[in-house]
Amino acid sequence: MAKTRELLKGCILVCILSSLQSFAMEEWEPVSAAEAGFSWDVGERLDRAFESGELENLHSVIVVRDRRLVFERYYRGYDRKTRSGPLGNVTFTPDTLHDLRSISKSIVSLLYGIALAEGKVPALETSLVDEFPAYDDLENDPDRRRITVAHALTMTMGLEWNEDLPYTDPRNSETAMDRSRDRIWYVLGRPIVADPGTTWNYTGGATEVLGHLISKGVGRSLLDYAKENLFGPLSITNIEWIEYSKGEVIAASGLRMTPRDLAKIGQLILNQGRWDGMQLVPSEWLASSFLERVSAYGPVKYGYHWWLPRQGYKWSDGLVGAQGNGGQRLAIFPYYQLVVVITAGNYNQPNQSALPRKVIQEFVLPALGGN
Repeated sequence: MAKTRELLKGCILVCILSSLQSFAMEEWEPVSAAEAGFSWDVGERLDRAFESGELENLHSVIVVRDRRLVFERYYRGYDRKTRSGPLGNVTFTPDTLHDLRSISKSIVSLLYGIALAEGKVPALETSLVDEFPAYDDLENDPDRRRITVAHALTMTMGLEWNEDLPYTDPRNSETAMDRSRDRIWYVLGRPIVADPGTTWNYTGGATEVLGHLISKGVGRSLLDYAKENLFGPLSITNIEWIEYSKGEVIAASGLRMTPRDLAKIGQLILNQGRWDGMQLVPSEWLASSFLERVSAYGPVKYGYHWWLPRQGYKWSDGLVGAQGNGGQRLAIFPYYQLVVVITAGNYNQPNQSALPRKVIQEFVLPALGGN
């Protein structure tokens, strides 16, 4: 154990130096923690907590405020890749791709808003089954025709779906969808268990349907469309979107990016969809996406594939979040012009949200001066 700790300490130093040396290659302008209104030693306190084992399986932390990179930390830890399995112990650096898992869902929401403004995808009130006339058995069901695009965006389709089971369990709905002959039919053909729009149920299949609508509407793969309309303008080039098959990406959970590039997504949102003078995502779409559409877990609300935790975080007014299996987080605090990105390796663990919550609540936010 002592030997492992020594290796971790060495890795922390190497990764800090690596990040400092690569500043000049990035768009982010560095600023000291003190200049950005943080305690000067916030990064060092994170390092000590990681070394002590308090932040087990933490891979990286990125903090951006007022468009400037305040601090970043990279560590060494166990990782795995969607559909590829274990990667072993990885020494993370600014250039290391990391699974975003279900943060991918929130990116799909941004892409839907872009395509909607272009008139390439169905309006939100459109019946989903009407967009798939080949499924005449579904289209002829009047109750099923009530399920709309908006219900998919808010995960309130009212269809039977269970992702509470382990993803290794064939009864898990997303796993069953992955193994089905026709994933879209599998999703839209689930038994109706509630009136559409009334009950929130975490449904990765909803994102697969939305991703399919985008790809069909724009006439190309979801990744190609994202590169042209979102990632490219943000100068995000080191990216992977894992595929089911050639050109067909896993919309709900397949994105892999660097933490710095994910922070650009957060900054884009703080900029109300603008980047370098270009309106990439309509500001109206973002405003609609961040409205509290439905209650998810207790005080946590849900918008158009974005989490809206209105309680439980100190100083969280206006907090917008995206999250993924294993402890992946993109947290955006508009009031403080603050973006926090966290990656971690606690995949499929029952209390995986505890680590990113601890980093934000006990290290990042308390380090803000005057709070």
